[in-house]
Amino acid sequence: MLRIVRAVALLLIAVLGAVWAYAWATRTPGESLADAMASRFATVFGGGGAPALGGLSLPQGLSLGGPFTLVDQAGRTVSEKDFAGRWMLVYFGYAYCPDVCPTELGVMAHAMDLLGARADRVVPVFITVDPARDTPAALADYVGRFHPRMQGLTGTPDQVAAAARQYRVYFSKVENRDTTGYLMDHSSFIYLVGPDGKVRALFRPEMKPEDIAGAVTARMAEARGGNG
Repeated sequence: MLRIVRAVALLLIAVLGAVWAYAWATRTPGESLADAMASRFATVFGGGGAPALGGLSLPQGLSLGGPFTLVDQAGRTVSEKDFAGRWMLVYFGYAYCPDVCPTELGVMAHAMDLLGARADRVVPVFITVDPARDTPAALADYVGRFHPRMQGLTGTPDQVAAAARQYRVYFSKVENRDTTGYLMDHSSFIYLVGPDGKVRALFRPEMKPEDIAGAVTARMAEARGGNG
């Protein structure tokens, strides 16, 4: 039995190493290794998962999303229960982000506009990975630039880290030796969260808003068909 356990462990290590090497070799310019690994893992092992319907399908048995406690841009404590029964488009980033975050939030906002009347059932949510600088007041100003219904969420470092773990979000502080400022390295997926608080689809960076809107519409129709 011990030999079998060791063999399985070695096999898993070999598989993870192969996916890491594949992600490293095939990642696109500007794509973080974390994003590349998540994308290649879903490509390699996602065959048995749910249909993508325009987004990345999750590998069978992998569940993302769940309970969290954070603070919204008005300073109120909120949890996943405050969004129960509604769909969410969720993005993790930070307000000082120079390029990727504003680009993806712009895409998310455009997708909301394309949803038309269906957008009333969807809440766009921006969760910071930089709570030290992204106060509720700072987020209120930031998210208001993208969409009037976008919610900005922050919290203590522990609360933010706990929420990120629920979504398997990678983030890390990157110090700048030339200045006193810093950047945050982070994964960059848009998550479609169902009314039950679980992630239904992942959208890659730079995905077209038309494709996201189409995928959200398809997921909504799928849920209605199953009374979800």
